[in-house]
Amino acid sequence: MRATKLTIAALAVVAGLSLTACQNEDVAADPEPAASAPSASGDDTEQGQDQGEDQKQDQEGTTAGTGSNEDGEVADCRTDELEVTASDVTIEGDTVGTVAVEFANGGGRDCTLTGYAGVDLKTNAGQLSAERTGEEAPSVVLEDGKSVWFAVTYPVNDSGGSGVRVTGLVVTPPNETKSVTLDWPGGSSLPVTDGSGTPVKVGPIGSAGQGD
Repeated sequence: MRATKLTIAALAVVAGLSLTACQNEDVAADPEPAASAPSASGDDTEQGQDQGEDQKQDQEGTTAGTGSNEDGEVADCRTDELEVTASDVTIEGDTVGTVAVEFANGGGRDCTLTGYAGVDLKTNAGQLSAERTGEEAPSVVLEDGKSVWFAVTYPVNDSGGSGVRVTGLVVTPPNETKSVTLDWPGGSSLPVTDGSGTPVKVGPIGSAGQGD
């Protein structure tokens, strides 16, 4: 009887070990659960941020390229952006001489010139400021690489005397304080006046064309 009980107990132990082994094999055979896909990779996020920055820079570059301010208006031309030259365009026989002053835009952007430039003549009797003609003075959008002209007129000295000798031309672009000093290309002297007013006149931006 005792031998029978031991045999039954031994069989139970063996069966238990077999069941445990099978369970372990089943667990090992099961595949690992698939990892959940990330909602967005770090590379995708960075790429989106880079695209947003590129679009912002493109928009800012367009504004800077045209010279527009935040309101979409083209900003004023600065003296350092302009190449300023002057030439005598007086027609032979005229009693009034004409100098054409050119503003060439080399600033890399479009800009605006409004109204009248400041014009002063250096003479042996001191500096002489030109008076405005009073003509309408519209705003001119000066594209990058383009030019615009205005006229300076003065009386031709046909008196036979030495008159007032002109030694230089000082030009200040509209809405600017920085001036450019040029050689005076016109007649070497002005007739002496009675002092009732300046004989030199300046026209608005655009009042003279190339070759006028």
